[in-house]
This record gives sequence, structure tokens and C-alpha cells, in this order.
Amino acid sequence: MQPATTFFQFEADFVESLRCIPMQVRYKLDTCGVKLKLNHWHQLEATERQVLVDSPCQTAQEIAEYRQVLQRLVRDRTGEIPKDLPVDENPPWLGETVPETVQEKARSLSIEIGENRWAALTPLQRFTLLKLSRPSHENRNFYPALQEFGLV
Repeated sequence: MQPATTFFQFEADFVESLRCIPMQVRYKLDTCGVKLKLNHWHQLEATERQVLVDSPCQTAQEIAEYRQVLQRLVRDRTGEIPKDLPVDENPPWLGETVPETVQEKARSLSIEIGENRWAALTPLQRFTLLKLSRPSHENRNFYPALQEFGLV
């Protein structure tokens, strides 16, 4: 698994200030089943955002603790409780098959991601490509992510 504080180069323009939710935190949100809105993130103190970056979220206990801390922080800062997200028992970023949305987005750039190349990526890298390939997502970082992950 990734180190707790992995940031990607394509995130460099906002990582220092943590003005956007970094991919590693988004990964943790999907892992613990919490939908964090950007406006909630913005209302957190810088030290609180850093806690969410640095806190582990891998074991069942860590996941439960991360969820509790996140919900408490958002409630204390906004008066709201973040919505739940369903937790996928078999998330596509842990699978051996390249998700179709990732393949389609890569093909639109004349890039083919084979199963071996997919398998060589970390779960966080796979998660990132999956998130950046969604039609509802701003996709400007998809190609830079492919470059950074050695797929171009």
C-alpha cells in the first residue's frame, strides 16, 4: 500500500495549501464510506486537513477511527454530518481488470493500458486513474497522471 503522505506531481499546484482534496484522502474517503464535500474540506483548519492526510486508513480499526474523526471534524466545523458512501467490497482499483472507463479514456488519447501495466500500478494509482476517468469528473489530470505513472 502507499505511504500515508503520498502526493502526485499533478496535484502539486494545490497540495501545499491543501485547497483541494488530494487523491490519497479521496482514497481514504471511499475506503471508510464518507462523502466529503469540497465546501466541508474548505471549512476545516489546515491542521485538521493535515490530520486527514496523515492518518492511516487501512485496517478495520483504522478505517473506523478515520471515519469517526472525519465525521467529528466536519460536524464541529460545519454543523453538518457528511453523507455515507457505499463501501465496495471489491473495488475496481483492487481488481486485475482495467475498468472500462479507464480504458475508454486512455483510448481517447490513443493509449492502451494492458493488464500487466495495470497490475504494476499501486492501488492508489489505480484509484486515481479510475476517478480521473469518470465522465462527471474534470479530466484534465488524466493524461498527466498517465505520464507520472509511466503509462505514456
